[in-house]
Amino acid sequence: MSDNDLLARHRAVMPDWLSLYYEQPIEIVSGSGRHVTDADGNTYLDFFAGILTNAIGYDIPEISDAIRKQVDTGILHTSTLYLIRNQVELAERIASLSGMKNPKVFFTNSGTEANETALLLATQHRRSNQILALRNSYHGRSFAAMGVTGNRGWSASSLSPVKVSYVHGGYRYRSPFRDFSDADYIAACTDDLRQVIETTTSGDVACMIVEPIQGVGGFATPPDGLFAAFAEVLDEYGIPLISDEVQTGWGRTGEHFWGIQAHGVTPAAMTFAKGLANGMAIGGVVAEAELMDSLTANSISTFGGNPVATASARATLDYLLDHDLQSNAAKLGTRLLDGLRGHAQQCQLMGDVRGKGLMIGVELVEPGTDRPAAAAAGRVLELSKSRGLLIGKGGLYGNVLRLAPPMTLTEQEASEALQILTDSLSVAQQELYSRADHPNG
Repeated sequence: MSDNDLLARHRAVMPDWLSLYYEQPIEIVSGSGRHVTDADGNTYLDFFAGILTNAIGYDIPEISDAIRKQVDTGILHTSTLYLIRNQVELAERIASLSGMKNPKVFFTNSGTEANETALLLATQHRRSNQILALRNSYHGRSFAAMGVTGNRGWSASSLSPVKVSYVHGGYRYRSPFRDFSDADYIAACTDDLRQVIETTTSGDVACMIVEPIQGVGGFATPPDGLFAAFAEVLDEYGIPLISDEVQTGWGRTGEHFWGIQAHGVTPAAMTFAKGLANGMAIGGVVAEAELMDSLTANSISTFGGNPVATASARATLDYLLDHDLQSNAAKLGTRLLDGLRGHAQQCQLMGDVRGKGLMIGVELVEPGTDRPAAAAAGRVLELSKSRGLLIGKGGLYGNVLRLAPPMTLTEQEASEALQILTDSLSVAQQELYSRADHPNG
């Protein structure tokens, strides 16, 4: 069956709002290492990894064997009404890695559900429905998670069970404080946080939720120390800090295991998902016991932390730690960032290159301006695909290239991807912004 036939069937039965990449969407049918192959036999170097989820790559024997071993028992599901050894052992491992004083762990099926759980815990614990969140943020597609998402492109409804106040800080490139030094930027955003608490809330706020690096928002990266400064203000009001580590967790940022650690602060809770099980559906919350145990009604998770997903997650976490993939992310991420920033000196389409480790964003602008160039981002996706590289796209205006390959990336693959990207960026600039039309380009 051709991709065109499958695309027609997809459009007939799937929602119109379900996005697909590329003018001719592809069906990925197999994978190995950092490469995937589509239904037509084309092979690509994958630099988006199922939206950062295939963190180790494809066809990893240690992970596949762990899944098969659990499947061979005949037990794919029992629910949290029963003891699940894989779940307990995984929770113990995550608790020990959290840096918290007395952590407990609850497993869900996704990052959205993890954030929903964290918001439930905080609002119950503080007996308040007031939430602080960042502009340009994304926390999921459920009602409360969407309610704390500060990005209009992903907020399908204004209805919400929580009352949200948004503050500056996460997205520096288009901030009114963008030209400040790091210290002055942090001070300005912290002053804004205090004013927001004092003017738009009644003081008894349930929590503040932040992404250390904003994922859907285009890998926007605030200066280190911002959230430590925020935490000092939050502590004055007894407001817990929740770190959304759905995209930044498990060492992807290179320098730290959790993204929030770059800021020198330990939050009251962290949410996680995506890369933990290398493609199996899992998410969760790790939180201080006082917060986690604050629910007064019964609760379970039918599928969260099921035996197969937690077997995969245990094997993934073991592989990640045994092979020190955090260090690999730091080393190759630096190489990619340096190469892209060097190319930005001659390619005015590139307004900003940012990120940490193997979590890199390239914001595209119309040459000579800071106007978002969404069409250029789409064109670079197509050009990269035609050259054998899959990348992602995001940002408030859809103009940011998102690069997040599996953390097992090799030096040769990093060099290959860098060459494809720089070539594609140069071609896109030439095609869309010729010097005759754009004298500043």
